[in-house]
Amino acid sequence: MPSWLEFFAALVTFMASHVIPTRPKLRNSLRNLLGEKGFTVCYSLLSTLLLGWVIVAAGRAPLVNLWPWAPWQNTVTLLAMALACTLAALAIGRPNPLSFGGANNASFDPRNAGIIGWVRHPLLVALLLWSLGHLLPNGNLAHLILFGIFASFSALGKRIIDKRNQRLLGIDTWQRLANTKREITVTKSGLVRVFIGAAVYLLLIHYHSAIIGVTPLP
Repeated sequence: MPSWLEFFAALVTFMASHVIPTRPKLRNSLRNLLGEKGFTVCYSLLSTLLLGWVIVAAGRAPLVNLWPWAPWQNTVTLLAMALACTLAALAIGRPNPLSFGGANNASFDPRNAGIIGWVRHPLLVALLLWSLGHLLPNGNLAHLILFGIFASFSALGKRIIDKRNQRLLGIDTWQRLANTKREITVTKSGLVRVFIGAAVYLLLIHYHSAIIGVTPLP
């Protein structure tokens, strides 16, 4: 019998897991134990598994419809996800001391910031696109709660992260790093990232039905 209990348990567990990177002592202890790459891989795997649990639990929750589904809603979702995958591919693993998800942040150059010059928090924007894009065709209470929370976190996260980094880096250093140059340059590594983003996007479409149980196509 469908129950709200699993859904809220999964949601609370997922949110609680995101305390780990915000607690310097805990994060540093785990990095010392696992190494930088080990911590990143393990935490990414944990987040992915918990996110999967939340999504599955939302599908098992009691169905309370709020608005009807229409084919055009899936088209909006597909467009939002194409942009989200591209943003994520261009951002993950790049130096970005201004947000999360960066690597080798000490080498960040605000004069050659790439996607960071245009979007300071690209992963938050990608999460916002994912949330709003999936909210539209899932017009029931459980998914409204799920995607609404993620969308709210994405929208508010920018200000929270900016304030934290201003405190940690110092306002002068933060302002210098945040004064990024905006330019469009085509590079080999950039094209490779776009290709990877496109490949991930197509894989998500292909396996969406098998994993989630719903086709993403109109």
